[in-house]
Amino acid sequence: MGAPPRLVAFFLPQFHPIAENDLWWGKGFTEWTNVTKASPLFDGHYQPHLPTDLGFYDLRVRETRSEQIRLAKEYGIDGFCYHYYWFSGTRLLSQPLDDMLADPESDFPFCLCWANENWTRRWDGAEHQILMSQRYLPDDDINFIHEISPYLADHRYIRVDGAPLLIVYFPQQLPRPTETTRRWREYCEKSGIGKIHLCAALTHGNQNYRDLGFDSGVEFPPHNVPVKSVHEQIRLHKPFSGRIFHYHEVAKTYLERKYEAPNVFRGVFPSWDNTARTSNRATMVLNGTPSNYEYWLASAIKRTQEDHPEGERLIFINAWNEWAEGCHLEPDRKYGRQFLEATLRAKNGLTTQNGFVDTSIPETAKRDHMPFFNELHALTLRHLLLLQQRIIEKTASALKRAPRLKRFLKKILFWI
Repeated sequence: MGAPPRLVAFFLPQFHPIAENDLWWGKGFTEWTNVTKASPLFDGHYQPHLPTDLGFYDLRVRETRSEQIRLAKEYGIDGFCYHYYWFSGTRLLSQPLDDMLADPESDFPFCLCWANENWTRRWDGAEHQILMSQRYLPDDDINFIHEISPYLADHRYIRVDGAPLLIVYFPQQLPRPTETTRRWREYCEKSGIGKIHLCAALTHGNQNYRDLGFDSGVEFPPHNVPVKSVHEQIRLHKPFSGRIFHYHEVAKTYLERKYEAPNVFRGVFPSWDNTARTSNRATMVLNGTPSNYEYWLASAIKRTQEDHPEGERLIFINAWNEWAEGCHLEPDRKYGRQFLEATLRAKNGLTTQNGFVDTSIPETAKRDHMPFFNELHALTLRHLLLLQQRIIEKTASALKRAPRLKRFLKKILFWI
């Protein structure tokens, strides 16, 4: 059996105020703003997720970074993968990463994942409204790789077989991905960085990194999940248009998955629930408990060693600190350090978990049998909510194509 794979946790840098978020969401907005406003959608629903050991930190504070690194090292995490926000030369949320790069005492491996999605108002339900767009201008390929080259060249940067690892979150969005990856490789060779390892995140239906010109793929749960939502079995407090999955069913689909292009790094998550961002449109996973996570991670490690007995391998954990998605290894008020402790046991081969322990809907959340008309009422409300969302999206799309009509309607609404 091969050497234990390195564990890399995705890292969200949105825990400090920036001018753009002040403008879009209000003065002082950070990810904590979303986290603390969350409320339960059913009896026994764990919301909000609130921190303990590190508190409501600010990533501009050097001591916060030092404590995060200390915790990660103590519990078996081998590096952070920072989400990198770059829009044709405009960078967002970059200060924590820049501060880390400039600080020699931040002695912890890291890599980058280009978060190449449009920045929209999805947190308040207006996904069609773009705040910062990915324009993919003619010079963007070279400008992007040039801008991140100081990171790629850093001695702490994570490498695969000696090559700096770069992940692209939404690779199929690139207008000409094979041309982009070719330009990146050529730039790195000519600039002295050398060979680069390009990894495509398997998100939004993408299952094949090779067709896009990448060297590997990385699983990104809960993307591409084919399991059935169980929301209809849960007694929800209000109309709901999201999805609710069982943790063990999601994990099993990943553990059993086979890919046409086989060089795929496995991915796991400790838990998942983005109610803090999307309220009753949320995607949540029941029973994201330390025991279930430990079994998934231990199984992913074992299968990685079996499938790739030679060479370096990585496993990615989503995530270190995605608090608004209910997806974090950092200690919280319910579980403390239990997810971190589970990580260390799984990595060291000390787990005693033989399967997924928590697999049922909590008794407090189970839906009682409802009379026919109550059932019909609940079903009608759900579909009306879905219809309302589709109408809003279609209307926004139509107005975007008809600017004169949009200006006319604005005048009418003003006078009304």
